[in-house]
Amino acid sequence: MITEDFPPRLSGRAPTADRSVVVVGPPGREPGSWAGAPSAVCDGDEIVLAYRLRGGRRRGYAVVVARSADGVHFETMQLITKEEMDAESLERPALVLTQAGGWRLYMSCATRGTKHWRIELMEAPAPDAFDPAKREVVLPGDAGSAVKDPVVTRQDGTWHLWASVHPLADAVNTDRMTTDYFRSHDGVDWTWQAHALTPRPGKWDARGVRVTAVRFEPDRVVAHYDGRATAAQNFEERTGLATGTGPAALAANGSVPLGGGADGTLGLRYLDIVADRDGRERWYYEVTRPDGLHELRTELPEA
Repeated sequence: MITEDFPPRLSGRAPTADRSVVVVGPPGREPGSWAGAPSAVCDGDEIVLAYRLRGGRRRGYAVVVARSADGVHFETMQLITKEEMDAESLERPALVLTQAGGWRLYMSCATRGTKHWRIELMEAPAPDAFDPAKREVVLPGDAGSAVKDPVVTRQDGTWHLWASVHPLADAVNTDRMTTDYFRSHDGVDWTWQAHALTPRPGKWDARGVRVTAVRFEPDRVVAHYDGRATAAQNFEERTGLATGTGPAALAANGSVPLGGGADGTLGLRYLDIVADRDGRERWYYEVTRPDGLHELRTELPEA
């Protein structure tokens, strides 16, 4: 069994929708209908996937937990709605299989009537048994900042979390984002450590950066992240790569994104990476279609 203590290595290839296949299509035809924001875990010979569904004016209305034997065709096990989470919207979840064999689901929840976001946690003995009535807030944010889109892993006995943080003081700039790094001894009580990744003025990621996948290598930490240059590119971020000597200090690599439309109009975002028991990678990410709808895709980068 592969747990969060055994992260896969990162291949050198960039995500390309032309090499991928659709896992989940948009849940509707109206503008703003999206499937994506995935978080994947290998459980024996199967992959368990959590992802967000968005439906136009309903925004992020549900998170789905599903299981697959081949990594492409998924069977829904549980659907958790925004009403059950007392949230105005849901965004990228983080699914974790613990060393003890239990399951954790970290949820991005929008506080009703505000621009504020918080992260809540549910624990369950199986990935089809999460109970929203037993959730707890683990990263509340505050009056000046919204916190969402967690990436959670455990390495060498320490829990690590990266989350996108949005400033709330200026109502016209709440789309701006940095990635902050938190540390914990149990994955429940978190302590802020640093701004791990920040935007680069004048670059393709000048408006905001959001870490989506992190892996520890022997001599460095490697992360994929979403970036955007302008407020108009909100929801159409592209994928980049960042590295650092530790989890609290990441630096963006290169002057162009790895994946996404060259003109910034077609997004490729929320890339997550999972490895099977043999260490082979599979990538999941959200892609903007030419009609503006978003779908969830997967690819084998070494195929």
